[in-house]
Amino acid sequence: MAKRQLNRRQNWRIEKIQGERAARAAKREQQTLKELEGGDLGPEQLGLVIAHFGVQVEVEAQDGEGAGQVFRCYLRANLPALVTGDRVVWRAGNQGIGVIVAQMPRNTELCRPDSRGQLKPVAANVDLIVIVFAPAPEPHANLIDRYLVAAEHAGIHPLLLLNKADLINEENAPALNALLAVYRQLGYPILEVSAHHGDGMQQLQARLDGHISVFVGQSGVGKSSLVNSLLPEVQTRVGDLSEWSGQGTHTTTTARLYHFPGGGELIDSPGIREFGLGHVSRADVEAGFIEFNDLIGTCRFRDCKHDREPGCALLKALEDGRVQQQRMNSYRSIIASLPQDTY
Repeated sequence: MAKRQLNRRQNWRIEKIQGERAARAAKREQQTLKELEGGDLGPEQLGLVIAHFGVQVEVEAQDGEGAGQVFRCYLRANLPALVTGDRVVWRAGNQGIGVIVAQMPRNTELCRPDSRGQLKPVAANVDLIVIVFAPAPEPHANLIDRYLVAAEHAGIHPLLLLNKADLINEENAPALNALLAVYRQLGYPILEVSAHHGDGMQQLQARLDGHISVFVGQSGVGKSSLVNSLLPEVQTRVGDLSEWSGQGTHTTTTARLYHFPGGGELIDSPGIREFGLGHVSRADVEAGFIEFNDLIGTCRFRDCKHDREPGCALLKALEDGRVQQQRMNSYRSIIASLPQDTY
């Protein structure tokens, strides 16, 4: 049965009720924060945000007697939005509750627009983005390329990870091999693993050690299974593919940071089926297609759109095989999705 469409007044009423609830919740949290700050707070110390829950975060103490312990903390009202991976200054309060008093500068931040088009950080201080895909649900080059553009824009190194390699068969192997061949030709690092059978997991662990990594990819590709295989003591909840849609079911609801015994951290982020790039410019997208680097700016016309213009360097490279049709299709799709004022 199709969902009933709400009229404008019903939508307004729902938003009004949600806004009032949010305002009441914020008022309660601010009152709690005032009570905490009015009491005896401990000295300032460094901490690491390992999870975010609305107006509260989980902070792992980085120094002092409580180093390594995890505390729930409130955020002072004048602080910017914090995300998993942020380094902060905090003070311990009563009953194990603390207060975040400052945010340390970020080295990197991975962002994406939310449902309203507002830019929203996903994770901070990441230096490796692991783009996870699998034979099922069927991988799409356009989504992978969106992640690659986002990684390039954020200054984060990418790793392409094909999970569920045990599901490769005669039917899907040709398409998967063709997909991977394009990225291998471009020099992107690629690993093929099976979290279920353990194949390739040691090589993956070796790539992750010493880095602050984030797993991204559409739902159902097995990110939670990968976490469980890498960190058996975590045992994050795993979801099956929806029988109705073939899409993955969401099992991770908040980004969480885990430590590896050999050093390095992993941030497990909620699965997303699309990765919006409304916050980047046309030049940013072009920079994200690394094979374009020596071609951009060499077209006959300065304002070349790389569509049908004569003397277009990209079209000539496409004709010569130096640019793959799969990548050109992704580029055009991403450019077409950008707001007009970013051109």
